[in-house]
Amino acid sequence: MKWRKPQEDLIQLLHDVIPEGKAPVEFKPMFGGPCYWAGGNMFAAVHQESLFVRLGKPDRAELLARPGAHLFEPMEGRPMKEYVVFPEALLADRDALRGWMAKGLAYAASLPPKEKKPRKKKA
Repeated sequence: MKWRKPQEDLIQLLHDVIPEGKAPVEFKPMFGGPCYWAGGNMFAAVHQESLFVRLGKPDRAELLARPGAHLFEPMEGRPMKEYVVFPEALLADRDALRGWMAKGLAYAASLPPKEKKPRKKKA
């Protein structure tokens, strides 16, 4: 499948629903699109036509129960088990998205911080 550039309206939506003042949040692109991190752990991003969030098991099960929600698969057949793509119907409800993003941020902040790996020297 050919890679597609993330949609600008989805990128703006992501920026608009990221929680502020809760835990330190870092912006860093990945998968060719915008991503948000806490303690070196990604918790929200846009990939092509998908807006997704990383959630703990109970919250993940709740979101996956909604029609249209599914696990994020950056490559076909390789789902990322903690990341859930928001269903289309939920994208219009910014308050609900902010709530889910807050849950995602709290979950990522609860994980052990990832240490930055030193860059490999070019040969």
